[in-house]
Amino acid sequence: MPLRPAELATWASLATMVERLPRALDAQLQESCGLTHFEFGLLYALDTAPDRTLRLSTLAGYASSTLSRLSRAFTRLERRDLVRREPDAADGRFTLGILTDAGHDLVESALPGHHDLVRALVFDTLSDAEAAQLGEMSRRVSERIDPAEVWTPAP
Repeated sequence: MPLRPAELATWASLATMVERLPRALDAQLQESCGLTHFEFGLLYALDTAPDRTLRLSTLAGYASSTLSRLSRAFTRLERRDLVRREPDAADGRFTLGILTDAGHDLVESALPGHHDLVRALVFDTLSDAEAAQLGEMSRRVSERIDPAEVWTPAP
């Protein structure tokens, strides 16, 4: 069944945003700290985790990434001494990703510019109620695509 005209218009807007937003985020982060948005997301998730440490399998789930893609990104980040890997002492079948002090410092220095761009691109165009609706709608669509828990930042 083809999409109705209103559905097609909504889909066209959403698909365009889904294509443009990562490009804009990547450009700003590449310029400010030499990271992609994906790499920055990995560092940020580690930075907000207890002891700045997560199992790589958990981190891959948060990033909606395969372990292979995560491993390649982690290797690039390790070369810059932003992260390191260690076997999980609690269960040797797992590998831990650990944010280094240099990684933490990079996240801290990149956050203001990143937040400014996110605010300018998203939140400055929406009311508080619309932003809350966008968050809820995005969560529901994400869970329809993959029922795995959607990463949410600590309050």
